[in-house]
This record gives sequence, structure tokens and C-alpha cells, in this order.
Amino acid sequence: MSKQELQAAALEHGGVSYEESLVAAKLEPSVYERIGKEDGFLKLSQLFYDRVYDDTENQWFINIFSSSTKSSAIDNQYRFLVQTFGGPALYREKKGKYTRLAGRHANFNIGHRSASHWVEHMKHAMENHDILGKDDEAKKHLINYFTYTSHYIVAAREYMREDQLSGGTQLDPGQNW
Repeated sequence: MSKQELQAAALEHGGVSYEESLVAAKLEPSVYERIGKEDGFLKLSQLFYDRVYDDTENQWFINIFSSSTKSSAIDNQYRFLVQTFGGPALYREKKGKYTRLAGRHANFNIGHRSASHWVEHMKHAMENHDILGKDDEAKKHLINYFTYTSHYIVAAREYMREDQLSGGTQLDPGQNW
């Protein structure tokens, strides 16, 4: 599947285009500056994963995260967000040169239902963030970024080769979320 076909699939399932998803990373001042730099993104990741791990009504969703600890999930997401939205390359320092989100998530059996549920948790985390909760422009563009990216990851995982997996080399044989 071509990159354009993956982009079209992400648009179809999430309602956000590739071009719309890029706006958050180009905001001036940057989301990194707006949110309070590293501390702001750490708080966002903590709020997000608090919601995820407290989501006892949706055990199917929590099960997706069973292969990592809450603290490692927070750390990875925080580093990625800092790097993606205008801060230092913290994620690269930990994970290496390439972000490869699709490859890092390809070993999880996730589908568009889980992508949408993930975005809902992130929306709530943003609303409850002391700084970001008051920045409607940043929230709007971050929601577009997260919506597009989550559905792109799902579309791409269906076409990953073993040599493209960077989050593990075996697919989880469990239920497709």
C-alpha cells in the first residue's frame, strides 16, 4: 500500500487529512512553548495514562497496554510529544534516530475502534491540563494530529513487514481491538 493510500485510509476513518494533521507541529509559538515545555508535556502524558489505566469499564482497551508499565508508557509518550512539538529530541535520545510510530505500534492488535478511544482519552487529558485546557487553538490542532496519526498507525500496521517492526518482532495473537 502506498503512503497516499495509507493517508486516504486515515482520512476515511478519522476524518482528518494529512495536511490538517501537520498544523500542530507548525504552530507559532510552538505547542512546546505554549504547554510549558517538558513539564507541560509530562503533565499531559500523566493525565492521559491516568485515564487509560483507570478505564476499568473498557478492559479490552486497557489490555492493549498490558505489555508496558504505566511509568514507561508515560515516559515514551512524553519524550515523543516534546520532540514532535518543538522541544529537544528526547525521544530520539532514548529510542534512536527514527520515530517510526507505525513500526513501534505494529505488534499491538489495534483497530480503528481503539484509535478513536485513544483520541477520546487524549481529548479529556487536554481539557484537564492546566495550560492546554485554555488554549483552544492548540487543542484543535493537536486533536487533528492525534486523530490522523492514530488512524494512520492502524492502517499502516496491516501492511508492515517484519523488518519494519521496531516495537517488537511478533504480532500479539490476541483479539484485534
